[in-house]
Amino acid sequence: MAGSYVFAAPLIKTRLLFAPVWLARAAAKLLFPPICLGCQTQVAVPGSLCGICWANLRLIEQPFCPVMGTPFREDQGEGFLSAEAIANPPPFTRLRSAAIHTGLARRMVGDLKYRDRTDLAPWMARWMLRAGSELIGESDLIVAVPLHRRRFFQRRYNQSAELARSLSGLTGLTFEPDLINRTRPTRQQVGLHARQRQDNVRGAFRVDAKAKAKLRGKRVLLIDDVYTTGATVSAVSRTLLRNGAAAVHVLTFSRVLPDQLDLEEDEA
Repeated sequence: MAGSYVFAAPLIKTRLLFAPVWLARAAAKLLFPPICLGCQTQVAVPGSLCGICWANLRLIEQPFCPVMGTPFREDQGEGFLSAEAIANPPPFTRLRSAAIHTGLARRMVGDLKYRDRTDLAPWMARWMLRAGSELIGESDLIVAVPLHRRRFFQRRYNQSAELARSLSGLTGLTFEPDLINRTRPTRQQVGLHARQRQDNVRGAFRVDAKAKAKLRGKRVLLIDDVYTTGATVSAVSRTLLRNGAAAVHVLTFSRVLPDQLDLEEDEA
């Protein structure tokens, strides 16, 4: 009998020790129930979507272009490239995006960028992690598309940096927020055609001389919220490569498909 008591006592003590934690979690769930990331209705699991919002999210799955990540309607065979990859090869090595920029994905990007919904970034980064696992495995560090300081002070945060910071926490890759800067304010890309977007961001980025040592020979994972024409990430990629990067991969939360380019979307 005494032996049973000796055995049971530590177990009882352990349960008492952890009881307040479970109570706190239960109370938190009762006071702050998990809500859908899309419509804020109550759901069972934090960071999840209700059935209606899930149906409104178009994740990008195989088959897709191995360079641009553009989804194909049917499997075209290994190594088959999209028309955009052939006609206009990008300076970056590969592009991957988690979702097509429509429906819920478009709304989440807008909420993150313009409506202070930085709480969305960690959950969006998890979808990006899934979409960009091959790129992450071949990268040495993470860089986000920078904002000019004027726009940063207006917005108070850089939405791409929020995604990059969350991805860094999920992957263990170092996030270098100050490695590249936007040296001049650029017009918003909304309403500009592809050529105008390219002209708008040409020469707008610079790697600080002190940061070049961090970049030399490194494979960079470049993060942005949405890929539209690619003008911004291409300009950033060229700047990184000119300053010593071995390769640049691009990972975004969403992307506008070539037949959607009439959408009015800002890439900065």
